Amino acid sequence: MQIVCVALDVPLSTLFDYRVDKGIAIAMGQRVIVSFGRRQMVGMVMECVATTGIPAERIKPVKQVLHDSAPLSTELLELLRFCSDYYRYPIGQTVLSALPARLRSDRPIVSKQILSYRLSVSGIALNLDTFPKRKVVQHRILAKLAGQPCNLAQLKVLSATVGKQLKELMSEGWVESSPLTLPLTLGLSDVTSDHSAEPAKNVGQVAGYPACGRSEQVEKHIFNNAHTLTGEQQQAVDAIISTQGYACFLLHGITGSGKTEVYVHLMHHVLQHGGQVLLLVPEINLTPQLENYFRNRFPEVALISLHSGLSEGERLHSWQQAQAGVAQIVLGTRLSVFAELPRLALIIVDEEHDGSFKQQDGLRYSARDVAIFRANQRGVPIVLGSATPSLESYHNAQGGRYRMLRLTGRALAEAHLPAVRCININQTVMHYGISENLLREIGHRIARKEQSLLFINRRGYAPVLMCTGCGWLSGCKHCAGKMVLHLSDKRLRCHHCGYQLHVPHTCPSCGNADLHPVGSGTQRVESVLQERFPEARILRVDRDSTRNKHAWQAMRERIHANEVDILVGTQMLAKGHDFPALTLVGVLNPDSALYSGDFRAAEKLFAQLVQVSGRAGRADKPGEVIIQTAFPDHPLFRALQTHDFVGWAASQLAERQMAGFPPFMYQAMLRAEGKLETEVYAFLNRARTAAVALRHAVDILGVVPASLPRRADHIRAQLLIQSTKRKELQKFLRAWQPLLDTFPTQKLRWSLDIDPLEF
Repeated sequence: MQIVCVALDVPLSTLFDYRVDKGIAIAMGQRVIVSFGRRQMVGMVMECVATTGIPAERIKPVKQVLHDSAPLSTELLELLRFCSDYYRYPIGQTVLSALPARLRSDRPIVSKQILSYRLSVSGIALNLDTFPKRKVVQHRILAKLAGQPCNLAQLKVLSATVGKQLKELMSEGWVESSPLTLPLTLGLSDVTSDHSAEPAKNVGQVAGYPACGRSEQVEKHIFNNAHTLTGEQQQAVDAIISTQGYACFLLHGITGSGKTEVYVHLMHHVLQHGGQVLLLVPEINLTPQLENYFRNRFPEVALISLHSGLSEGERLHSWQQAQAGVAQIVLGTRLSVFAELPRLALIIVDEEHDGSFKQQDGLRYSARDVAIFRANQRGVPIVLGSATPSLESYHNAQGGRYRMLRLTGRALAEAHLPAVRCININQTVMHYGISENLLREIGHRIARKEQSLLFINRRGYAPVLMCTGCGWLSGCKHCAGKMVLHLSDKRLRCHHCGYQLHVPHTCPSCGNADLHPVGSGTQRVESVLQERFPEARILRVDRDSTRNKHAWQAMRERIHANEVDILVGTQMLAKGHDFPALTLVGVLNPDSALYSGDFRAAEKLFAQLVQVSGRAGRADKPGEVIIQTAFPDHPLFRALQTHDFVGWAASQLAERQMAGFPPFMYQAMLRAEGKLETEVYAFLNRARTAAVALRHAVDILGVVPASLPRRADHIRAQLLIQSTKRKELQKFLRAWQPLLDTFPTQKLRWSLDIDPLEF
């Protein structure tokens, strides 16, 4: 009797044994349908064994083996096992959550064919000089296909309406299609080879695959508009492509130093040798912009995106292209770190410091850290890029665990880092949160037809509504936080639980009608600017204004066309964008992070301000940054003014070492929440008692309220465990978690967060 160990999407840290009837072929990594209790579920075969400790009569049969998608590779299964063990999350939920939603369903999957388009006989005979000039996109398609056949991904670089225009050309008989079964320039044996290839000897020799020859025509088109590298950029590229096997590089480059250009040259080198590249980005809003950029730079290369903005069908299609080896560049947010890539030869993590790489629910993994493990597992280089590296990565680079590569100058010779100056808000005239100095500078930019950006990391009109009579504040009745005033729709809205209500006409506490907004959000800043500059074209960019699917794309086009004078935005505008006409950045209200209880608050603020400052003066016009603060002499602002990340990082690391914080300490956080405070604290105190009894070499701190102690009517508290050695902490967690699983928790939820970022 053949037995398979199956991972199921259930909160149990174990695999489940099922028997396979004779004559049924089954392999590891294959999806199956099995019965679990009274349910029928999709599971993943993790092991095939000959014997089991369960009596034969109790072992249920596998109901169906699903052959509608390729099995997962042994390499990916090992990666998921590692994540389950390290992040202390059930193996079944780990495996299934890493897959596209359609692969978790028992509905049959109909794979979408990848088509190759070429000119028909009549299309070849067509004279493009006489083709109607008004049909611009169709003309581009015909001209491109005259050079060589292309798939849809390669044609999309021409226009967003390529799909519709292709249908018209095909109906006219000028273009025809056929199924594409091979990745560009690769043979069928490459596509169907075993995914568990030998590690690559260097980035130019893809794991287990020979270098693929290219015609001069293909080589000409694969790398469009090649830019000449600066000396530092070339040194970085040379260091990475010459590496043997696994190595982790920290590419520390100032904003505008051309880190993306280094990525492009590395990709080009890998693609020349038939490899695949995984590029991770932190924000979904950056994905379309980068996708268009890389499609233009690599017009003949199959590039796919993987992110939460895709439909289930689109995500599955992209996943399968990556798994089949058809996709040569995979660009995605954190979940794409689990994409199946048989010829993976290089991983790039852009903005590696960004907290968005950390998943905050379910499998609480860090995509950056998982990517490093995956590169090591595969034996290929990984590049972590940032202008403000996380202190953990910077410390690892200083200690020699990572290799440091620096880009200290801007890529354009005429572009320089912006001048940064601080305005003391206690010694100047303020207009609802904006200083007269800053308003005057904005006026100068409008006169010169240059753009200004006002950065305030708080959406809405005002953070809180206050009664001048009794001091009532607009608190949320379900949370410990305050409700934010959104004046455009006349609502108070809680940004923690989503609760909202209409703005009251009088104070709910004393009946006073004199209610005033306190503080400023993006909407209020926009209102003040409209009053001061009535002729200016003002654009607000935050989560509220970009709710519609294509809103941000349209906004970005307006900014690049210089149809905007003043930008008002949150952190959505802080990173990754290149606006040539933007010469002034104003930072409003950054001081709250200086007295936060989060020991990472200053690190996050410094990174945020460096990123938003880097939007100014990226072209030939000088840039200026004005920071409004009550503490202009604070070391953080001094470091920003001198662009001294190295000195700032050294001081922060010294403080962390003295205080016993990461990266000198490894941490795990046990969180619990429930309706009753007594039950939440009873669970955590019992967990603490069990932890102490284990007598491991770890520090067990006390049970404390969470930073937001009540959210959505749930009481929240936490328990922190830490150790100076990662192995000791993991050893403790493996012994402690099984005890936690035995505690009764019907009326509360709990979770373990390894390497937590939120406190």
